[in-house]
This record gives sequence, structure tokens and C-alpha cells, in this order.
Amino acid sequence: MRRVVIIGASGRDFHNFNVVFRNNPEYRVVAFLQTQIPGISGRRYPPSLAGPYYPDGIPVISLESLEDVVREYGVEEAVLAYSDLTYEELGHVLSRLIALGLSFRILGPNETMLEVSKPTIAVLGVKTGVGKSTVSREVARELKSRGLKVGIVRHPMPYGDLEKQAVQAFRALEDLDKYQATIEEREEYEPYLREGFSVYAGVDYGRLLQVVERESDVILWDGGNNDWPFYRPDFSIVVADAMRPGIEVNAYPGEINLRRADAVIINKADQAKPGAIETIKKNIHSRNPRAYVTVAASVVEVDKPALVEGKRVVVVEDAPTVTHGGLPYAAGYVAAKKYGAEIVDPRPYATSFFKKIYAEYPHMGPVLPSTGYTPEQLRELEKTLNNVPADAVILATPSDITRLIRVNKPVVRVSFRLQVLEGPTIRDYVDIFLEKGRKKLI
Repeated sequence: MRRVVIIGASGRDFHNFNVVFRNNPEYRVVAFLQTQIPGISGRRYPPSLAGPYYPDGIPVISLESLEDVVREYGVEEAVLAYSDLTYEELGHVLSRLIALGLSFRILGPNETMLEVSKPTIAVLGVKTGVGKSTVSREVARELKSRGLKVGIVRHPMPYGDLEKQAVQAFRALEDLDKYQATIEEREEYEPYLREGFSVYAGVDYGRLLQVVERESDVILWDGGNNDWPFYRPDFSIVVADAMRPGIEVNAYPGEINLRRADAVIINKADQAKPGAIETIKKNIHSRNPRAYVTVAASVVEVDKPALVEGKRVVVVEDAPTVTHGGLPYAAGYVAAKKYGAEIVDPRPYATSFFKKIYAEYPHMGPVLPSTGYTPEQLRELEKTLNNVPADAVILATPSDITRLIRVNKPVVRVSFRLQVLEGPTIRDYVDIFLEKGRKKLI
């Protein structure tokens, strides 16, 4: 038996284990080594999910313990199963593993994608923070307008009890509390639920697929962490970022998504520097000349402008975007500038937990990431927010954090709207997708 560790972040790592290693007698996965998400190690992948070869389950350990685990268990191979890496970061991970004498492996799409009986469209990003969710929701609305029942399958974020989260169907806002969803999960699920869509997620995407296929006419894979889909799509839309020209060919697995895309939407064109869009177009054409290309703006608005204009505000951004996504700020900061607010830097008022977050991600600007994976982290978020001497909070995550924490200031919410400036529209792409998946609809 070959002893293996899987390196991930409670998403791709579990999926790869389920489809490749769970029932394979030639391998023993001795540990999941996890990174990127604070506070989720120290669990076990339960026996009920791990299968007969793992009667005690599998430990989930921090990647910081890599060397100790390799030495203790005689590990021979490491499988990389997380994403949102620059090529420089990927190179450092590779060097660390091979320096320990390990073989290194990445399981590709053909080995890890599940076949689907219903038409499936995927919306992916070249990097976290490109504005993918805005595109995904537009696609969902367009499909719904055709009279189709759309099953939204979200890239996994199981940060709690894995056994209870194996197969999750969110059909109402109350289900967020039922499954004890974190802020990051709520950010992705709430907008869909408010518009009457069902969202599916979990740990075992094979079992989940059976539920989604039974309840849906078409499936929308809403990608995360710039990963490729777990389900094989009939059509894929990949979102690039006009604010970060070049990242589409310098990120793993973002460039893979770009090369496999049917269509690429260059988002945030309204915020691009001169020459950025042409650079991205050249990169798309050189890697994937067959792809359709759309240029779009991400129009940012707030629900209560009077609480922002000329006021002192503290900005809360979507956490992954400004942490491992690599952006210094996102839509909240843009909205604050648009409406003439004075942005108060939250860093001097940060609690010990957030001081560590800022130290780990020194690129981050004067914004507060919406990190809250555990009750303790939520309390730290609440305390930091309430410490900041500001007139209002600009909340740029789609999640209503006031359901989870008490904020001592008015909260102004940010919304996004996709505006196509050039090239095919979302309606055009849905037409193409439905024609490709027509046989599955019969």
C-alpha cells in the first residue's frame, strides 16, 4: 500500500479522496493536511464518509505539521488538492514537498469530474475576487426565465461537522441556521435563496448529485476558489478580472479554467487601467482562441447612500477575496470611494485574531475581511467592527452578518450588477448552452 497525504482546504481534497482513494486498496490516505481556512484543522474525516478501509476515519491536520506527519507515517506521496495559488506559491509548495523526498501528484479533470445526466453549465474564475458570483446569479436568473428549475451546486465549504454536512440542500434562509453555515457559506447562498433558488453543497458530491438530478431540470455549477468543477459541464463560462491583467495566465488552476473555457467574461472593465483589457484579450486568444469573449462592467451600488456620502465608514469585504484571493480591497472600498465616504482603517482596532490575519496577508488594504468560520472568530469580528470609530459599516459581502453578530453602527449593503459592454450576452450564452445540452433535457 502506498501512503498518501492529501493537501487541501476542506473542498477539493475531500472530493478527490471520495472519487479516487476511498475504495482503492492500493492506497492509504494517512491524513488531510489543510491550509487557507483558519480554525478548521483538528477534526477527523468520519468513518461513515471514509469507507471500509478507514474504520477510524482520517485525521484533518494543519499543513504546518507536514514534516512531522511525513516522518511519523512514512508518507510516500502528496496529492495537491487546493487552488487559488499563484504559480510562485505553487512552486514553493512543490519544492517543500519534493525536498521531503515525496512524489507529487495532481489529479486532473478527467479523473475527478463526475458525469451528469442533466444539462450542466459551470461559472468559474481565473482567481478569487473576479466577480464570478455576479455572473453566476445572472446565468441562474436567465435559466429561470426560460421556465427551467435550476439546481445551484456550489463548490464545497464544509467547515463544521462533516458527517452532518455530507449532503446539504438549502431551500430557505432558515436552512443556513439548520446547517450552521459560516459567513463564507452565507455569502454565496443567501442571494440565491432570496430569489427562490435551491442551493446544494456538502462533502460527498456523488451522493449530492443524485439529489440534484432528481430535483432539477438544469444544473449550474457555481465554482469557488478558482477550481475546476466536480461535475462535467456541457458549457463553461470563466470570469477574468480587468483590474488584474495577467493573473489569468499566472494562477493555478485559473489558467486551466481559461484554456478549457467555452466563454470568457472580462469583468470590472469600468475599473480597468489603460491597456488592461487588450492584454487580457491577447492572453485569452493565445491560450484558447476558440473561446467567446465578453467585456463587462460590475456596477456597484449601495442601498442607503445618505449613510455613506461624506461619512466615516468601515468597510467589510468578502474574506476570501482579500485574503488568499490576493486583492487589497474589493467592492466595498470601491463603493465607499464612489459615494465620497472617508474610509477608516480598521487595522489599529483589530483584535488579536485579526492582527494575525493582517500579518498573514500583508497586501490587504484598509478593509476588514469577513472572516468568521467559528463562533470565536465571529466574536472577534464583532469586537473589531464595534471598536472602529466610524459612522457606518459598508458591508460588501452578500451575507447579512447582522444575523450573526451585533453591530453598533448602521449597516449599508453593497450590491453588484453585471453590465455587458461588448460581445455576447448572458442570454446568448444560455442559448448556446441549452442547444448543447438539448438531448439531456428530453
